[in-house]
Amino acid sequence: MNIHFIGGGNMARAIIGGLKQNGFDMPAITVLELDADKRQTLSLEFGINTTDNYASFSQADVIVFAVKPQQLRQVCNDLRSNLTQQLLVSIAAGVRSQDISRWLDGYPAIVRVMPNTPAQISAGISALYAMPQVSATQREQANTILAAVGKTVWLNDEGEMDAVTAISGSGPAYVFYFIEALQEAGVALGLDAEAAKLLALETFAGASLLATQSKEDIKTLRAQVTSKGGTTEQGILALETGNIKDIVRDAAKAAAAKSKLLGDQLGEIN
Repeated sequence: MNIHFIGGGNMARAIIGGLKQNGFDMPAITVLELDADKRQTLSLEFGINTTDNYASFSQADVIVFAVKPQQLRQVCNDLRSNLTQQLLVSIAAGVRSQDISRWLDGYPAIVRVMPNTPAQISAGISALYAMPQVSATQREQANTILAAVGKTVWLNDEGEMDAVTAISGSGPAYVFYFIEALQEAGVALGLDAEAAKLLALETFAGASLLATQSKEDIKTLRAQVTSKGGTTEQGILALETGNIKDIVRDAAKAAAAKSKLLGDQLGEIN
């Protein structure tokens, strides 16, 4: 599989690094990057090809759009003449596959992806949506690329991407926010900042790992920690009094609504 990336930023680097770790044939990767220093760094670090133009893109099996959403329309204009039957994989946040297809005169072989930032340490989760004309082989190609940085889930309806954005795309920030709050609570209770930080981080990491590996559902795991009349029960009661679950739902709804609005706005670029 010959993969060409457009853009050599953080997410592209994470995917390339994951592919290298998985034993991928690195000379089969090319990155188009306009910054000469970044091209040299990418080439030296990963053993890949780099370029500042689209001349070799007609030879690719897969082309990955790893640019800012606002740049994608121009990228489509520049790329159009080099397209034959390549699979296009877009990780540009918010841009719908139908809009990319429209910018490319109806090009059908497009997979849209919503990764998240833990992909930078190969611990991400990516949601993928394939347009109907994408073949089974091309779906597998897209899955191989994104599985290099974590787990994958396929969507049957692209409209679900707004919900995905709200949960896993924005989700790391919610987790960081709660870790920050737990750390601050520890300091308020008399712990020094470093101890509070370590306790909060390791508690989140350990609880997440336990939830991932356990056969019990999340609600049961929570109940197992919450002894009747105990300290945890008092903490949970305080959270419920503050309607924390409603607040989390409201946060997700707000993020999903913003995702839809951004998709509408980005799709208007023509």
